[in-house]
Amino acid sequence: MPSRDFKRTDRIGAELRRELGLLVHAAVRDHGLPSVSVSDVEITRDLDWATVWVTAMLPEQGLPAVKALNAMGHEIRHSLAHSGMRMRRVPELKFKYDDSVDKGERIETLLRQQARDLAPPKDDKSTGDKPD
Repeated sequence: MPSRDFKRTDRIGAELRRELGLLVHAAVRDHGLPSVSVSDVEITRDLDWATVWVTAMLPEQGLPAVKALNAMGHEIRHSLAHSGMRMRRVPELKFKYDDSVDKGERIETLLRQQARDLAPPKDDKSTGDKPD
């Protein structure tokens, strides 16, 4: 018998991520929220709570968007219940900002700056052209 590589909560979390991605996109469009996308969903073992991690196009708009999504959590949960997911009980939703993308961009910027600082200076005379 094949072993189960994924837990039930992982499978449900992946399905919730797909459905919530669509619902959050619609909420952003319909309610004029800052542009965010769902990056991950973590669900408790008892399937009562789901933490929805979102990222923003502009980092400074992330926290206001999360606040608005948490305020709309009941409405999004209701839409999720009627979206076609076959779940006996839809979990309560808690939205949080995922700052891993922001941290990655900051690290990349620092690495590029460090590489630029360590690069040898370009000298116009070292191009190898012979004088006439």
